[in-house]
Amino acid sequence: MNCSIYARVSTRDKGQDFTNQLLALREFAAKQGWLIYHEYVDQVTGSTDERPQFQQMFQDASQRKFDVLLFWSLDRLSREGVLETLQHLQRLTSHGVAWRWFTEQYLDSTGIFREAVIGILAAIAKQERVRLAERTRAGLERVRREGKKLGRPEAKVDAGMIRRMREDGMSWSEIARSTRLSRGTVQRVCSKAAT
Repeated sequence: MNCSIYARVSTRDKGQDFTNQLLALREFAAKQGWLIYHEYVDQVTGSTDERPQFQQMFQDASQRKFDVLLFWSLDRLSREGVLETLQHLQRLTSHGVAWRWFTEQYLDSTGIFREAVIGILAAIAKQERVRLAERTRAGLERVRREGKKLGRPEAKVDAGMIRRMREDGMSWSEIARSTRLSRGTVQRVCSKAAT
């Protein structure tokens, strides 16, 4: 099996270096009999997926250039949050790439419990989405109770001016550009004025 390694240290981790991660991961891969295709190393924060080597790793995974991704720990792969991290793991799985993290070797997608682990992670991700939706609803309800209006502000529309522009032969697109309204809005204003 071809294996790739992902290692990361944050620029904020003063004095840290990824050498220890790489040495341990190389040794583990050798014990598994895995050939190392590539080592992806980022020295940036894990709170975003905008990391050059992280992006390259997913590009290569989508092309099935390796069979399994090995990384030190989940927080070395990502610190974006539970849902996003699980989505990254599911993305690897959807590309047909297994994954294994070194510090928690019982949780991986390469062993006999592969389907169970993926199922558990999917259930955790679903629960995280439910909690996120509940927090969003609670926040919106609090804002409503405070009397604040939600949504986009209503556009200021001068129906008379729009009708006159249309009567002068302007197209819907020209009126929309001129009034900075959407084409649908100017058409709706004219149709309401006609009834």
